[in-house]
Amino acid sequence: MSRKDAITAIENYFDGGGFFEDLARRIAIPSTSQEPDKRPALYAYLHDEIGPCLKKMGYQVTIHDNPNPKGGPFLIGDRHEGDDLTTVLTYGHGDVVRGLEGEWRDGRSPWIMEKEGDRWYGRGTADNKGQHSINIAALAQVLETRGHLGFNSRILIEMSEESGSAGLREFCEANRDALAADVLIGSDGPRLKPDTPTMFMGTRGAINFELTINLREGGHHSGNWGGLLSNAGIRLANAISTIVDKKGQILVDALKPVEIPESVRAVLEKCTVDGGENAPAIDPDWGEPGLSPEEQVFGWNSFEVLAMQAGNPQKVVNAVPPRATAWCQIRFTVDRDPNTFLPALRSHLDKHGFDDVAVGQEEDGFMMHATRLLPDHPWVQWAAKAVEKTMGSAPMIVPNLGGSLPNDVFSDVIGMPTIWLPHSYSACSQHAPNEHVLEPIMREGLQMMTGLFWDMGATETPK
Repeated sequence: MSRKDAITAIENYFDGGGFFEDLARRIAIPSTSQEPDKRPALYAYLHDEIGPCLKKMGYQVTIHDNPNPKGGPFLIGDRHEGDDLTTVLTYGHGDVVRGLEGEWRDGRSPWIMEKEGDRWYGRGTADNKGQHSINIAALAQVLETRGHLGFNSRILIEMSEESGSAGLREFCEANRDALAADVLIGSDGPRLKPDTPTMFMGTRGAINFELTINLREGGHHSGNWGGLLSNAGIRLANAISTIVDKKGQILVDALKPVEIPESVRAVLEKCTVDGGENAPAIDPDWGEPGLSPEEQVFGWNSFEVLAMQAGNPQKVVNAVPPRATAWCQIRFTVDRDPNTFLPALRSHLDKHGFDDVAVGQEEDGFMMHATRLLPDHPWVQWAAKAVEKTMGSAPMIVPNLGGSLPNDVFSDVIGMPTIWLPHSYSACSQHAPNEHVLEPIMREGLQMMTGLFWDMGATETPK
């Protein structure tokens, strides 16, 4: 039996409806980590679905409680074939965001997978049940075709990624030996273009925080006091305008990368951001002047205002608002230490006369660290050749994704190169009603990962 036989078999599995059936069963488990009453479903996904699947493939499976009481459980699957073989860690998350029942088109349920044209709708189809299901199916096909993998495989499934991966770092620190590997091969996030395979080797980081101004107790009549009292909304808007200008350019040097490395620029010149059908049009003059769209989202930092409030938007009254809040986010590359961002903002606002604007983050506020593996790394080159061998053309290679994943846990805590091959696209409506995946991308994902895992056990890998 050959590599071609394995890929043909995985194509038949997809075309015959086997993959649809397996994924639909997983989508039906409402494993949202954002709603406490769904917590039993987090365990059910591992105990009733993923665990039995991996055991049939010869994996030793253990399910662990989270060291953080706010987090969901973890599953570790381990198939050891030889002490002298390459070890590969594969990661995915089985938790999803809220289902948002009642908001999906045509009365769809988020927990019933439905096909319409080349789209499969359902919560978790893109993020991340569909993606890790592709990788598990590819591993199973290599096993069935060859009788063995030819490498050691470890699989980690977490159930809290959509809640900030609570407890993941502590769990991996405590289980470093059980998760140690030569390389991480994972799948999450979108392709750059729907019709072109993508590889990325890290992620931008993200830090969420609040800018708040609290001027006085209670509002006061805008007719009697307007023009006499400072307006919290106006003060906050002007404070933000000193941080980022009207076209999105960051004005505080300490919040920007020092530069984009030349090796990163070189690979980004070969990439194109294209979200596909229904994706928003890129604003050509937004962000840092002189950068391409690809450099903006993969090589630079961005400052975003995610939400703002002054007064009471639900019950507007004629009063000068005493309080205003902006919920903000910085997406950042590896070039800056995120622990310096909030002190830099504090210093900047003081310098510009906005000492009344507080800069704060909740004790367990959201932050993910940035990571990046440069394109000339041996594992990057090996994986790119494996993808090209299957697909007939080279993948787009991006040093780091524009979004954020807990990749630093694998690259820094456990210590390994990280390769991500996404099986979705940017207009998939993840985190929103009508989340879906595209049939062509899933079918290609199964082909691509089957070929890659076949090569992992049949060719020389980087040491």
